[in-house]
Amino acid sequence: WRSNNILLVVLLCYPHLGNSSCRRIMYSHSVSVLLHIILSSISVLTVTLNLLVIISISHFKKLHTPTNFLLLSLAVSDFFVGVVKIFLIFLIDGCWFLGADWCVFYIALSFVSTAASIGTVVLISVDRYVAVCDPMHYQTKVTANRAKICIVLCWLCSTIFHTVMLKDNIEHPGGFDSCAGGCTFYLPPFAGVVDLLCSFIIPISVIVILYVRVFMVAVSQARAMRSHVAVVTLQNSLKVNRSELKAARVLGVVVVVFVLCLTPLYLVLLTIGLGVESASSYIFVVGLFFFNSLLNPVIYAFMYPWFRKCVKCVLSLQILKSGSSEANILEHLLKCCF
Repeated sequence: WRSNNILLVVLLCYPHLGNSSCRRIMYSHSVSVLLHIILSSISVLTVTLNLLVIISISHFKKLHTPTNFLLLSLAVSDFFVGVVKIFLIFLIDGCWFLGADWCVFYIALSFVSTAASIGTVVLISVDRYVAVCDPMHYQTKVTANRAKICIVLCWLCSTIFHTVMLKDNIEHPGGFDSCAGGCTFYLPPFAGVVDLLCSFIIPISVIVILYVRVFMVAVSQARAMRSHVAVVTLQNSLKVNRSELKAARVLGVVVVVFVLCLTPLYLVLLTIGLGVESASSYIFVVGLFFFNSLLNPVIYAFMYPWFRKCVKCVLSLQILKSGSSEANILEHLLKCCF
């Protein structure tokens, strides 16, 4: 319709349904192309880089350590976040054309992969805490089997918890969409509070407390080394700590980046719950959190020589050679890797 010489065009997701259809968000052609290119590039890079981490740690047996198993779990969750980004491309213009079942799958995958990612970061913090603060008992307390059990429990709890939270959505796909072409979900009021506690407040508190303790031990250790007060009987344990501290620094970067990307999302979600809502802010913080899944493998590439070597082996197809899984990928890199 035309008012005061201004032409307003309303486009619908399903024009033949009239007012029962959701409205399509209109962008200029250049903006639409730019958004598709950016989202597609980030999605492909996230999926590809995390897939390289998954293949590397899974294939090379020398990398089958408790800490690396935790990195593998984080890479798997980040991989699924990359898959979720692909679904987001379909929502750029505000219309969902894949059907109610795929909408529920997309939402459930988003919640489960996000929760598993948060749980894995907590496990990484616990792993570094034991390695740095109790190095003498690390080998007995943190074993590969225990790490695997913790990872399985983390994913199992994330799946069960969010299946219960999204129970109404799973039983009634599309039942909460206000218009045709939408993809929305419903959470009971108490579920939002529980999710805030279990997915943000408690995990972040645990992560901060553990890494503050790790930082304090690392500082005291550095001071002791500089002052040369370490006695001969402690030299071996100091060597262990020095190696573990290198891993703690790298994983500390991963944890700090994760917290910085996660915190704005929940702060905005909290303001929405209090009645303060900004669509642009919400889109930005969601994008920031999803972007974290791309940053993790980039951090590994810059700080882990073994990862760069593994990528070369994967891309050159050397992993297809018989016995390649037994290769000592850490050879000549032991001074750099944990």
